[in-house]
Parts: sequence; structure tokens; C-alpha cells
Amino acid sequence: MKIAIKNMVCPRCIQAVSQAFVAMDITPLDVRLGEAVLTEPLTNGQRMDLQERLNVIGFELLDDQQQQLVERIKAIIIHHVHQLEDNHFVFTDVLQKELNKEYSQLSKLFSEKEGITIEQYVILQRMEKVKELLSYNELTLSEIAYRLGYSSVAYLSAQFKKVTGLTPSLFKKLGINLRKPLDQLQ
Repeated sequence: MKIAIKNMVCPRCIQAVSQAFVAMDITPLDVRLGEAVLTEPLTNGQRMDLQERLNVIGFELLDDQQQQLVERIKAIIIHHVHQLEDNHFVFTDVLQKELNKEYSQLSKLFSEKEGITIEQYVILQRMEKVKELLSYNELTLSEIAYRLGYSSVAYLSAQFKKVTGLTPSLFKKLGINLRKPLDQLQ
């Protein structure tokens, strides 16, 4: 049985949700971004207990099928942008393949539920990754552009400035932390 969980955006989220299950003496088969797989359904009491435990740590159980699909879209995007080393792929293809649905259907639903397009969401996620990589000061802007699948440094820089109001070099020079939590990007 799958349980959809909102706001899971990183490996630490998976760990926190796993710990909530352990505290309830439940051993899930799998916990991944946006969902947990259990061997058997939760009782109403267990579901209420889990909801309370998840709320305390910033998560939420999802019952709405459409919202579950939107959260799955977000989890796929976050995984590809923040955890894979190579972003040279087309998100429309990735989403269609992983969710087995037409991209136009996914795009319409996402826009209705989130108020932004999937493309805008991908850009916001990529810009957060750029901020992260810039603050580590280990890669050149050219290496960052390549890693995130940008065709050129100029294109990355223009998109970064449009989203943040700063050029990447000014962002790096100021050394200020303008990063946002991944689950609050909109």
C-alpha cells in the first residue's frame, strides 16, 4: 500500500519520515521522495497518529489523487535536479516515462494546482541548485552550466539574474545566503 506524503524534498526528509514510522513500530517496505510503501493499510488510529507526527516535522499526508500526482511531479524534478549529476535530459520525456501520462495532461494539472508551470518550477529548482553550487565555490560557472544542462554560461547567467535579481558572480561575491527551502519554491 502506498501513502503519499507532501513536502518530502531531500534524503533527510526520507530519513525523518522513516523515523516517524519507526516511532510507531511500523516498518515500511520503502520510503522515497513523496511516498512510503507499506505491507498493509494503516488503521484509522495509526493514520491519525502518523498525520500528527508528520505535521510536527513539516509533512502532510495526501489523500487527493490529483495533489498526489503533483507531488510526484515535484519529487521527480527535485530528484533529477538536485541528486543526479547530469541534467542533460528533457523533462517532458522524463515525466511522461516515469508517470505514464501525457505531458499536456501533467502540465495542465500542475499549473492548476501550483499556479506556475512545470517549466517555471524546473527553472526555480535549477536556480536553487546553482545557488548551492556557487556557495560551495568548487566549480566554475561553466562547469555548473554544463552540470545543470544549460547550453551556455550566458543563458544560465541570464536566467539566474531574471530569477534572483543578481548575476551569479555578484551572488558569489556577496557571499550571502539567499537559498530557499526546496518545498517552498513557487
